[in-house]
Amino acid sequence: MNAFTTAATALVCLYVPLGWVATRRRPIDGFLALQLTGTLGVLILICFAEGFHRFFMDGVAIMAALVTWLGGMVFARFLGRWM
Repeated sequence: MNAFTTAATALVCLYVPLGWVATRRRPIDGFLALQLTGTLGVLILICFAEGFHRFFMDGVAIMAALVTWLGGMVFARFLGRWM
């Protein structure tokens, strides 16, 4: 294991408190937690790509960042009705 795989493993552990916030807090806090999980997922993909020297996974991380951002905007649009 190198520093990138160790960092990715540590970042995976951060999903637990974000899941708690997403399920137990107000809808806007849950939305922000879900947006942060998307960002965290992109960071995890990039760290694993660097750690395992799989550079084609960088494209997957970039597409995941784009889909996370677009999905968040659509979700916020429809969630805005109940806030």
